[in-house]
Amino acid sequence: MLSLSRRLAAEFLGTLFLLAAIVGSGIMGERLAAGNIALALLANSIATGAALVALILTFSGISGAHFNPVVTLSDAWRGGISWKLVPSYLVAQIAGAFTGVAAANLMFGVPVFFASTHVRGGPAQLFSEFVATFGLMMVIWGCHRTHRSATPYAVACYIVAAYWFTSSTSFANPAVSLARAATDTFSGIRPADTAGFIAAQLAGAFAATWLFRWLDQPESVV
Repeated sequence: MLSLSRRLAAEFLGTLFLLAAIVGSGIMGERLAAGNIALALLANSIATGAALVALILTFSGISGAHFNPVVTLSDAWRGGISWKLVPSYLVAQIAGAFTGVAAANLMFGVPVFFASTHVRGGPAQLFSEFVATFGLMMVIWGCHRTHRSATPYAVACYIVAAYWFTSSTSFANPAVSLARAATDTFSGIRPADTAGFIAAQLAGAFAATWLFRWLDQPESVV
């Protein structure tokens, strides 16, 4: 097993580049779309999905390529990672997320950190985050059981789709939610809205993980 420092470095770098892709493609898409929000979102979602495939393939053999606190918590609940490693993973993911936002902001000549004013609140968006995160964990655990090698592609396809079928554009990641509050660009979220998003994400992850613990139980032979 690789050392903890290497695993944390992988989580930090993977989350960094994921956020750089999310925020950077959001800025680029908005600038090039000339006010066409649908076109900007299309660019943002495709870039995010492509980055996810590359990053999961790159780091899955080192840290498991979680890049997401709810994935780490869920994996620990299922016994895939020790609970004592969870705090370190979460710190690496959150630090990587904020560093990725800073990198994207710097690449496009905007302040390193500046609070978002993009309102993402209300019951519909909170429910969307529950659905988005439930679906993400459903895809991860379903593929883990029967099509493990396809997981990077399935996760990326799901996230691209969820950008479009959820009103919240599928953050589905507490580290992403926290870090995107630090950029007042296309991908941002108002800091006041992050707590609700994170609560909905945790609830969705818990529900999906519980469901798959039940689905994966061997049936008794009568």
